[in-house]
Amino acid sequence: MAPLGTMLVLLSLVLGSAKIIPQAEARAFFVFGDSLVDNGNNNYLVTTARADTPPYGIDFPTHSPTGRFSNGYNLPDLIGQYYGLEATLPYLSPELSGDKLLHGANFASAGVGILNDTGVQFINIIGMYDQIAYFLQYQKRLSDQIGAENATKLVKESLVLITLGGNDFVNNYYLIPYSPRSQQFNLQDYCNYLISEYRKILQRLHEVGAERVIVTGTGPLGCVPAELAMRSSNGECADELQTAASLFNPQLAEMLTGLNKEIGSDVFVAANTNRAHMDFIANPQAFGFETAKIACCGQGPYNGIGLCTPFSNLCPNRDTYVFWDAFHPTERANRLIVQQMFNGSTFYMNPMNISTIKILDP
Repeated sequence: MAPLGTMLVLLSLVLGSAKIIPQAEARAFFVFGDSLVDNGNNNYLVTTARADTPPYGIDFPTHSPTGRFSNGYNLPDLIGQYYGLEATLPYLSPELSGDKLLHGANFASAGVGILNDTGVQFINIIGMYDQIAYFLQYQKRLSDQIGAENATKLVKESLVLITLGGNDFVNNYYLIPYSPRSQQFNLQDYCNYLISEYRKILQRLHEVGAERVIVTGTGPLGCVPAELAMRSSNGECADELQTAASLFNPQLAEMLTGLNKEIGSDVFVAANTNRAHMDFIANPQAFGFETAKIACCGQGPYNGIGLCTPFSNLCPNRDTYVFWDAFHPTERANRLIVQQMFNGSTFYMNPMNISTIKILDP
């Protein structure tokens, strides 16, 4: 039998070589997609798709721009708050290191779409396969910190949110008259093509570890102030863009159902954010809004022309507006959408809402 002193030395060597694994207080949260969910990655890029100047962030706790396309919190912020998750940082933020890696990361980049050619006019954005490549890079960093087995477990037990599709219409197919994509495809065929390409992205996301993924559809594309300003003569939603949303969203939900059957598990959850948004566009007063047509920040008809800048018109009470700028909801509108994501019926969340996910994935 080895002397006690030798055993103590060996024990100290074993403990000294072991990784000290911090315990995550809540499940990790990962975010992928476009400007509806970007929380600042584009601040670190040379791009025109940025929200880093006032009055963006006017109602954020710091009352300053953060890179979110919102007056305050955006969709993933609010999902995290309702769920009880730690706030995630943009993946490109230098602050994302150490224990903060345990909370997840946001890989979203304003301007991106399902297709690689969507958003090329913004010069430098993080396409979807690049976002997934960053996710793999994140996993390597996490593995170096807490060990491969623990890193795999953290990712497998995480919650994932992905929001895509809107830019493939407003910043691609309908960006200019006779756009290349509109010459290549009629609208139905374009939607079919988008769904087939989106399926590949989601399959890849699952391959690299995502086991519970909330997938939002497009919003009411024809009802945003930018499209009202360009395409509406009477304030009614633009028919062609609404048709695009009505074709794309049901196909997306059907594709997700098929993917789940193929996998044999309810990995993907369809969030009908279009329907949730249309509820208060159809009857804004019932939800405490004054208008669902005019953006709080902007200029021109419906404040829908150009960017939200320090020189734009700015409403005094953001809580009474559905839209913050020409394309994006206010924080309060996002809160209402998130409430439906947590508590809504299968009409809004299929096959389950987030409250059910929280019970199933404690």
